[in-house]
Amino acid sequence: MTPRMNYYKAAPDTMKAMIAAEETIKDLSLPEVLCELVKMRVSQINGCAFCLDLHAPAARQAGVSQQKLDVLAAWRESPVFDDRERAALAWAEALTRIEQTGAPDSDYRLLAASFDERERVELTFVITMINAWNRFAVGFRQPHTRREARDAAG
Repeated sequence: MTPRMNYYKAAPDTMKAMIAAEETIKDLSLPEVLCELVKMRVSQINGCAFCLDLHAPAARQAGVSQQKLDVLAAWRESPVFDDRERAALAWAEALTRIEQTGAPDSDYRLLAASFDERERVELTFVITMINAWNRFAVGFRQPHTRREARDAAG
């Protein structure tokens, strides 16, 4: 993959705004584990290798089990996700594929059953931000770096 451009260099003020918005995620009431699961799933859907490579270690560090990461693409068929995670993942998929789903009432009902209003807004913000990052990285062909062989062992 050949990078199309360095978007940080081309528009530094724009990217500073993206980074500032991303930084606010640290102050949300949502658990980091949940945020990282959602970021991983959205990045899978969008085919963003850069963000997957970035967020897989972050997810593990936040406490997401390797098993959850291994089966995340098939979360609907796996018993390892709790109701709250399922609601968040369904909402993430619905919003990421909004042109197909229209954010259905059924997904919103699941969301509302597990998250209060503030958490619903915060989760939607996390989903929106990772979709935005995916569009920068995929659109401009941002490559991820190769990891050391030690990652394969660990």
